[in-house]
Amino acid sequence: MKFENEFTYRKFLEQGQEDKFDRLFESAVAKVRNGLGKRFPMYLNGKEHFAREEIIERSPIDGTHIGNFQKGTADDATSAIDAARSAFEVWSTTDYKKRVFIFRKAAELLSQRKFEMAAILSIENGKTRYESIGEVDEAIDFMNYYSSELERNRGYIHKNKILGTTKKVESGFQGAPGSSEAITIKMRPYGVFAVIAPFNFPVSISAGMSIGAMITGNTVVFKPSSTDNMSMLTGLMLYQLFKDAGVPDGVFNYVTGPGSTIGAELSSNKKVSGVVFTGSRETGLGMIAKNYSEKKQKVFVVEMGGKNPVIVSKFADLDAAANGASSAAFGFSGQKCSAASRLYVQESIKEEFISKLIERTRAMKIGDPLNKENFIGPLISAKALAKYIEVVEEIKRSCTLIYGGKVVRNDDHAYYVEPVIAEADDSNVLMKLELFLPILLIDTYKKLDEALIKANNTEYGLTAGFYSRKGPEIRQFLNAIEAGVVYVNRNESATTGAIVGHHTFVGWKGSGLTGKGTGSRYYLQEFMREQSQSLTRQ
Repeated sequence: MKFENEFTYRKFLEQGQEDKFDRLFESAVAKVRNGLGKRFPMYLNGKEHFAREEIIERSPIDGTHIGNFQKGTADDATSAIDAARSAFEVWSTTDYKKRVFIFRKAAELLSQRKFEMAAILSIENGKTRYESIGEVDEAIDFMNYYSSELERNRGYIHKNKILGTTKKVESGFQGAPGSSEAITIKMRPYGVFAVIAPFNFPVSISAGMSIGAMITGNTVVFKPSSTDNMSMLTGLMLYQLFKDAGVPDGVFNYVTGPGSTIGAELSSNKKVSGVVFTGSRETGLGMIAKNYSEKKQKVFVVEMGGKNPVIVSKFADLDAAANGASSAAFGFSGQKCSAASRLYVQESIKEEFISKLIERTRAMKIGDPLNKENFIGPLISAKALAKYIEVVEEIKRSCTLIYGGKVVRNDDHAYYVEPVIAEADDSNVLMKLELFLPILLIDTYKKLDEALIKANNTEYGLTAGFYSRKGPEIRQFLNAIEAGVVYVNRNESATTGAIVGHHTFVGWKGSGLTGKGTGSRYYLQEFMREQSQSLTRQ
């Protein structure tokens, strides 16, 4: 089956049906609100499971009570791992075509439920309708694309033969003449994968990581973000989706609780063969270091953030650059690992560009993201707000604040802030730290060589953007930039918005581990290991 991207909003817009798009989303919001405030279980081996304590989740938009979720323990995580281990034997030997059928069914069901899922997503983490629909589309794309890849590679099974000879030898050695051998090269699953998901893309990243593991024959224990930055309801909806699509009990287990207990057990338990993680570099490297220091060999498929640069040349279309940079820096309040956080503008156009950037940023309305006119929604938590206030104070002390920096609203568990634009020297510590806030720091350069040195002067290497209409400059940038996802002259967004099946989303340096990315033809191979099977007929 040919893979095609979902592109929901684009299709409505091209058909002149934007009003219908809005009606469907707003109707879904009203429906979803009626189902909030309940007590929600974990699911282990297909059965409801409750803990002694619960976690209250509230919407960052206005403090709405989303629900009471289970505060799972290490013992709960262990039980989920045991369930996944028990299910692995059958699931790993299930024909890949059946697995493909199940996940194509999941994609079909999610397509039918996309507005409801998007509404939950917006309420849960404060995204606009456009961001949420785009994220649900991405989850559907992951399901269909990975299904297509498994089919295209015929389950990653390759057969060949060594022809026999008439001559024989009594003792064998490398290359000795002998009988015919039928050889099968198989990519085989590892076992149980712990999937530890972030709050900021709780549908698409959670789905992509989980499907990558499951469609290749592994089983999963899935933990959504459950402390400070919560996204447990979307995770529960994914569980229900997979169950409805026919994923057998025990193949996908849903557990909630603190990272210090649930996450720690999932990442360190000897029965877990691999960990798929998206989050901070500190947490990711900490998990890896702990396991290997204890001589526990596991597979790690990780994406660990970014400090993503944008370079603007004097030969750039400055309107496109201002639009792309502001969208990348301030969309979803900068709470994306791919968000632009550093910008290097050529000295001679600094004032003109910054003027356009401020004009574009000022036009971005701040407020309830469920309202269509608003572009910048809330920060995810009180902890994020405290960090914003701290960073703004540091900017006032060590940088030049150009725009923003004020708290717009701080009540009812809702935290709205202005985006920040500031001038900073590249040596400033804020130019090195991943902030996960709507803060863009600007430095200047004279020659492109200098800008590239500054752009690459980071432990991260996730995304990067460049604006220039000069071919030699573009080639120089593409050859020198140290990042896995690179965009040139992108009006929509300078560093964000990778499209499944077209861009690969991969981290270099401290942003990743394997050099292979999601949404690409190499991703599924990270969840399997090669085995050479040779059969000599007697």
